[in-house]
Amino acid sequence: MARYSAQFRNFILKKMMPPESRSASDLAKEYGITVSMIYNWKARMNNGTLQVDDGVQSNRGRKLMEKFSLLLESRGISEDKQGTWLRENGLHSEHLTVWEQEVRDFMTKGEQQAREELKAIKKELKKNQKELDRKD
Repeated sequence: MARYSAQFRNFILKKMMPPESRSASDLAKEYGITVSMIYNWKARMNNGTLQVDDGVQSNRGRKLMEKFSLLLESRGISEDKQGTWLRENGLHSEHLTVWEQEVRDFMTKGEQQAREELKAIKKELKKNQKELDRKD
């Protein structure tokens, strides 16, 4: 089972409350988590069994999707409120810089891998076409 940081969990739960009042299914689709997990967090919050530091992970232990979501959110925050937002999420400004590079590297790696796969498929297709021509 995937473990998410307390900061990420609280971030999701905040989005379900006013003023945003977003639905669990919307948040699940957007952040790649299950609806049942969100409802479980909400139920534990409502009955008081959700600990604030329960599930705390180091920033290195965060999933790439979580890092990407926090990066996107940080872009929408004005510079004068950036420090407060970073403290609320247990981050330093350096985390954002490092995570941005991680996301770039992941995207570049995926793009290169797709190109290599396409090249291999074209080569295989050409080989199969030659074999068909030979058999005819």
